[in-house]
Amino acid sequence: MDGADPVAVAEAFAPEIRRRAVEIEAARRMPDDLARRMAEAGLFRIVVPRQYGGAQVHPRTFFETLEATSRADGAVGWCLMIGTTTSLLAASIDEAWAKKIYADAPAGITCGVTAPVGRARRVDGGIEVSGEWPFGSASQISQWICGGCLIYENGEPLMGRHGPQALLAFFPAEEVTIHDTWYTSGLCGTGSHHFEVRDAFVPEGRWSTLGGRPRIDAPLYRFPTLGLLALGVSAVALGIARHAIDAFVELAGSKTPTGSRRPLAARSAAQKDLASALASVRSARAYTLEAIDQAWEQANAAGKLSVETKANLRLAATHNAWSAVDAVGRLYHSAGGTAIYRDNDLQRCFRDVNVTTQHIMVAQPTYEVVGKIALGIDPNTLL
Repeated sequence: MDGADPVAVAEAFAPEIRRRAVEIEAARRMPDDLARRMAEAGLFRIVVPRQYGGAQVHPRTFFETLEATSRADGAVGWCLMIGTTTSLLAASIDEAWAKKIYADAPAGITCGVTAPVGRARRVDGGIEVSGEWPFGSASQISQWICGGCLIYENGEPLMGRHGPQALLAFFPAEEVTIHDTWYTSGLCGTGSHHFEVRDAFVPEGRWSTLGGRPRIDAPLYRFPTLGLLALGVSAVALGIARHAIDAFVELAGSKTPTGSRRPLAARSAAQKDLASALASVRSARAYTLEAIDQAWEQANAAGKLSVETKANLRLAATHNAWSAVDAVGRLYHSAGGTAIYRDNDLQRCFRDVNVTTQHIMVAQPTYEVVGKIALGIDPNTLL
């Protein structure tokens, strides 16, 4: 990226991304050429450690870059979100493998699924893994794909201090089978198919321990990986909401509703709905940036984040996603019948944003976890 502002780089791609949105949705994946050029521009490496050629940006920049991309198209923003959050693992895996996967492949893309649904067993020189993972977003444009696994011994999962031992193992893309399963209501262009490996050998060090401390100690990597993932998901949601606001403003100035002689923009109800959407998005965004900045100060000063600070990040992220859903829903309904057609941006925004909230990182149970922490109750969860 050579010192360029990632947000500005993302915004430079926005006109092309928006122009190709229909193509991306129809193909149910991100185009190879677009992914390659965004990778060459450094967008998939913004949180990779500097020692491996990454930008190692402030979490605020991470959030704003994903938001800017998602404002152009939610599916492309989602793929970028998955690629960047997976690349956080560069700070945790063995140095030799981090160099091979990231430093030696400056335009490479990685993706993966954290859920430990794979099975791993110890073998000479590493582990052997089998498993099938759902929601493999960006798997078709990635050179390395990782999957969460539990380690088994004698048919039973190995137990650690906090339960079964889990890890994230990296597989070269050519060893992974991608199943054509991604037929969904929204975020169609993410290519989030199931993927599978069978008896894949993973050499020592080509994995990260779930819940373990990063090998590289820097403020960015003192943020919880799942917390940054939640922020990333919510950045996509807010970006989609900002796209919906743009689309509604454009439509309201040109559409005259059936039975009316005034444009939609002249209707008081439309004005109210737009103002409410703006307030939802802007207030949620402001809360999130405040939470990120407070956590960054603590990461620098104290060397780690408190449970309360982690909870505040998760609450901000979850509030973002649901505020975005509320904002887009208001505008979709206010737009009237025009918004039901597949070539209307509001219709796609409505479908896309309602998929973001199904991600476990911003789902409704997060409110319960944060509420327990606020009440001084141990939430007893890795989330």
